Amino acid sequence: MKLAQIREVLNAEVLCGLEWLDREARGACGSDLMSDVLAFTKEHALLLTGLTNIQVVRTAEMSDLAGILFVRGKRPGPDVIEMAKDMGIPLLLTHRQMYEACGMLYKDGLMGCPPKEETLCCRNME
Repeated sequence: MKLAQIREVLNAEVLCGLEWLDREARGACGSDLMSDVLAFTKEHALLLTGLTNIQVVRTAEMSDLAGILFVRGKRPGPDVIEMAKDMGIPLLLTHRQMYEACGMLYKDGLMGCPPKEETLCCRNME
């Protein structure tokens, strides 16, 4: 699902990266734990989160995510927005709750992120 379609479905505001809304999100992850995002989220996914600190942008960059969607109307500060611009990471904002936003996107065809293969491999060994 393209970020532009996600914007429409959730009536989201674009905080930065309007020029990147043609990117494809290949899945979605709703989390406020950046360690889980690093461990379980695949490339080109959309991150839905209520965290608005700089670590969210750094995590998105390290994980090669398609973009970040802030939920519950939480707005990051200008330093976070500026870093996302510099790193080429689109930021969107919706006033919907995380549960509702995830459900709406799932209903419209955006799947969740399956676990990374190495995570599955390690789980099977336990």
